[in-house]
Amino acid sequence: MKTAVFSTRSYDKTFLTAANAEAGHELMFLQDRLTAHTASLAAGCEAVCVFVNDNVDAEVLAILAAQGTRLVATRSTGYNQIDAMAAAGLGIEVVRVTGYSPYSVAEFAVGLLLAVNRKIARASVRTRDGNFELDGLMGFDLHGKTVGVIGTGKIGTIFARIMLGFGCTVLGYDQYRNPAFEAMGGRYASTAELVPGCDVLSLHCPLTQETRHIVNSESLARAKRGAILINTSRGGLVDTEAAIAALKTGQLGGLAIDVYEQEASLFFQDLSSTIIEDDVIQRLVSFHNVIVTGHQAFFTQEAIGQIMQTTIESISAFEAGAGLVNRVPVS
Repeated sequence: MKTAVFSTRSYDKTFLTAANAEAGHELMFLQDRLTAHTASLAAGCEAVCVFVNDNVDAEVLAILAAQGTRLVATRSTGYNQIDAMAAAGLGIEVVRVTGYSPYSVAEFAVGLLLAVNRKIARASVRTRDGNFELDGLMGFDLHGKTVGVIGTGKIGTIFARIMLGFGCTVLGYDQYRNPAFEAMGGRYASTAELVPGCDVLSLHCPLTQETRHIVNSESLARAKRGAILINTSRGGLVDTEAAIAALKTGQLGGLAIDVYEQEASLFFQDLSSTIIEDDVIQRLVSFHNVIVTGHQAFFTQEAIGQIMQTTIESISAFEAGAGLVNRVPVS
């Protein structure tokens, strides 16, 4: 199948080409994000392959359908960037990557926690300038602390297991209980118990209408003073303005995020020679106890290889008229 691959970077091309070696689909790699203005680039393509910051709303889908596109494959687990209902109405199938190395994101979340707690990034910048002073670099032992995990699927459960290995008490919150989480020693709690009782909160749930801004001014006010917040899931889970307010007062002791509410206009591109107009992200990175990374938690050889392999398999299944095991549900 002829497939337009939007938001392509060098690693996408390398790994997707390798995964496609036997399938032999015609892949057209495009650096552009998919928007209403760039959708015409996919003219004549039966499938489009997108990423998390592409815009696949009703308007874009209508353009794609008129051009002959019948399949949208997102090379991600999350699919909140796609209007699945509109796609179904236009006869366009939508598939995603339902699973890839969960260790990639869980391990990165642990890395962010260690970095922000022990001021590793700040210390590295200091020593490069010849400053080996320790003032301002004190953190706290994770051993004996309570860690809250919001979202106890595969990634959240692996993160919890690592935290248990540090000697932490782990509390979890999820609409659907995971027996593996409890079997390893995690304990489920309501948000009313979890938020005030945790020294660390880590987000691992999908972005839905129910979870949007699950971390907000109210929940932050109830949090233990000085708690650290980690988000490697979706930017919309956190009300960024509320987080900034909590950082200013010291209610939030540290913040480490790999995702950001307005990341679509920033992430996956080099803006180092431009003026960034997003005042919120500029305020965030001005705090010494904040670490922001550019949506790289998933970025390991193992995870990318699995993502691209699954994407190609879904395209092949669609072409063959086989069942789409990775079809995005329409609700």
